[in-house]
Amino acid sequence: MNASDPAARRAEPPPLLNALATRLSRTLAVARALAGNGRTIDLSGVQDGVGRLCAQCLDAASDEGREMLPLLYGVLGELDALNTVLRATAPLHAPPHHTQAHPIAQ
Repeated sequence: MNASDPAARRAEPPPLLNALATRLSRTLAVARALAGNGRTIDLSGVQDGVGRLCAQCLDAASDEGREMLPLLYGVLGELDALNTVLRATAPLHAPPHHTQAHPIAQ
């Protein structure tokens, strides 16, 4: 299949969606690396990024939305990986002066 073939062009996600998903995946990968090294991370923009990506996918034509599935699975994989790191390093990421309750009340 060559680049001038319409079927080949349809196999690519729309550029805006591709850029949003790629940027979000990279942000999550950096956050995961920082968290894994005990650094504090700010995830305040992640929800907005996910919201924009989802809204763009919903607005896309159905065939474009299907083309986005590999990128969306990539974002989901990065979110899962970040979740794993944050759970493993939870005491490092607790707010200042936060103490965990003792499991057995005395």
